[in-house]
Amino acid sequence: MTARILLLPGDGVGPEVVDAARRVLERASELWRLGLELESGLIGGAAMDMEGDPLPPSTVAACKAADAVLLGAVGGPRWSDPSSPVRPEQGLLRLRRDFDLFANLRPVRVFPSMVDRAPLRADLLSDVDILFVRELTGGIYFGARQEDDGSGEAHDTMTYRTSEVERIARVAFEAARRRRHRVTSVDKANVLASMRLWRRTIDRVAADYPEIGLEHVLVDACAMYLMQRPSGFDVVLAPNCFGDILSDEAATLAGSLGMLPSASIGHGNFGVYEPIHGSAPDIAGRGVANPTAAILSAALLLRHSLGRDDVARGIEEAVKASFASGLRTADVAGPNGRICSTDEFTGSVLDLLE
Repeated sequence: MTARILLLPGDGVGPEVVDAARRVLERASELWRLGLELESGLIGGAAMDMEGDPLPPSTVAACKAADAVLLGAVGGPRWSDPSSPVRPEQGLLRLRRDFDLFANLRPVRVFPSMVDRAPLRADLLSDVDILFVRELTGGIYFGARQEDDGSGEAHDTMTYRTSEVERIARVAFEAARRRRHRVTSVDKANVLASMRLWRRTIDRVAADYPEIGLEHVLVDACAMYLMQRPSGFDVVLAPNCFGDILSDEAATLAGSLGMLPSASIGHGNFGVYEPIHGSAPDIAGRGVANPTAAILSAALLLRHSLGRDDVARGIEEAVKASFASGLRTADVAGPNGRICSTDEFTGSVLDLLE
């Protein structure tokens, strides 16, 4: 097989963690004879500096020619003015919208060797295996908005169409079929009209999946249950904003935002894969960033866009074994971990892939 992978390192620690994932992809390509072709492009603040656009036409063209995209992170203090008409995160939002990447998959698993790094009791973390299915191109992030024009008033609009809810619901129910047959749908139907449409639509789609258990949970209650009984969740289906917040909260279960990967997919095989963490400008360039989320995002890329679950599992096991050896980047080191650099942790994963 051959496949074209576009790397979009972005800003902050993005180039460092994407470079780690690149090395893993290159080694996997050699070991499994994948024939991967890797190239790089610009996005976010780096693209603004070079081309004045957070998602320049050259990057869009490269995305169209690629089988999948691996992205690092966007944003940083240099471009942090929220009132600026052009901002780094606009490139990421346009990428999701223009390629109709409406489903964001965020798996949350706790490695046994890492239970001491979460702020919960170890017994609560046993068997935690959650898949967040987040609607990605609708809701309040993409609704009509009005900035404050001096009147002292601004608004953002949370809009959902039935068709948008139906398609993300089917992604969640299909995923549950391959897992433990449970879907938790998150909303705020007691307050928001858009969420009442969400709940009605989820119920209608659920009728096509009688073997899947469905529960509706209000978003505030879900936030509490994630800390009280995280192992009780299987697939969590959430609107854009709520899914963003809840999956970041769930990162504490794994020990750090640096641990969790994500996949943004649509109807075809093309997808954009990225860590859920930000650009972490405070540690950029120091060689201490945790590359785990980027490496696991590369594994998701192999699984979802290229259909190579075997290679993805190989990478995931190499990461798991690296943590089991006691090797840790500083964000998850704790009192017993052997603190290592980004490069050293990546080197361990590469050795274990052999």
